[in-house]
Amino acid sequence: MMMTDAVLLETEGLIATLTINRPDARNAMSVEILEGMHEAVDSLRDSEASVLVITGAGRAFSAGMDLKAVLIELSGDATMGERLLRSLAELTLKIRALDQVTIASVNGAAIGGGCGLTCVCDVTISHADAKLGFPEVDLGLCPAVIAPWVVKKLGGGVARAAMLRGGVMDGREAHAIGLVDWLAEDREGLVSLTRSVAERLASGGPKALSTTKSLLNELDGSLDSALVLKGAALSARVLATPEAQAQLGSFVKR
Repeated sequence: MMMTDAVLLETEGLIATLTINRPDARNAMSVEILEGMHEAVDSLRDSEASVLVITGAGRAFSAGMDLKAVLIELSGDATMGERLLRSLAELTLKIRALDQVTIASVNGAAIGGGCGLTCVCDVTISHADAKLGFPEVDLGLCPAVIAPWVVKKLGGGVARAAMLRGGVMDGREAHAIGLVDWLAEDREGLVSLTRSVAERLASGGPKALSTTKSLLNELDGSLDSALVLKGAALSARVLATPEAQAQLGSFVKR
């Protein structure tokens, strides 16, 4: 089943796969991508699938927010940054609340918001040469919109080090710090490893899986939307500053 040209959703048995389909822009999250992902995730509420795999088309998982588009939009609409970041925040909450067990199959670069998206998922699988990380501070931005999920994934100390240092890391380092749960040696191995993990998870009882996930969400505070939405507002506030827009402008011109 296709949701839009930019976001594809297919279901085979008990396993659904959502593909961010904007390979020419490294699957950067635009208005269209976010709208398509919201639609796809909403449709899964009535699905019999018990596992959802999220991945990217081509050689990237997601390069995060479409920064070039954000700058263009901000020049004509000062509220656009806040609306996009709030949309991303609401999407992460929807994904976390799904009955399905979610797998991020990180086929390539997962940067900024794209890396944060992997932390929202229950399981992250990648390969040794993938690039993951949080370079927002390098660009004068604040990764607050995804920070709650990174802290839940890594714990406070490791998350603090990863998010404040900026830059990116390869799949091996991401696996070593707990950002990646299962690691394949290469891109080809990732495909088979993702399939194996998805089939293993799908072999569990759907009700048992969803009930266990729901309890885990309650235990770790994933159902508290206030902090995630506050993070979106904080990120938008920093994005609106002259410092951030100047650094972004320099970055997109490279």
